[in-house]
Amino acid sequence: MSDSHAGPEEGEAAEPESLVPEEPSYDPAAPAPLGVERTPTGHAEVDAGLARLGDADHLATDGHIEVYEDVHRGLRDALTALDQRPGPPAPATAPAPSDNRS
Repeated sequence: MSDSHAGPEEGEAAEPESLVPEEPSYDPAAPAPLGVERTPTGHAEVDAGLARLGDADHLATDGHIEVYEDVHRGLRDALTALDQRPGPPAPATAPAPSDNRS
């Protein structure tokens, strides 16, 4: 006879089969629009940035940062443009006086 055997010895309790925990049964919701209404501002650049925010509605949250950074950059550029004075460009440099003596 052999020392190996298939079942428990007499008086021994059988060990329960190890239970593998099941994977969570939840299914995360798909990306969905928040339904936030965007009111036009009248500034084409700003309105384009606000419209771009709608792109985040269809992305998973890890994709939002790219959209937000793009919109932030555009809004910052639009604000910077407001600080520039309208009018003709300033002259580059004044011509140097010549020491041409005749």
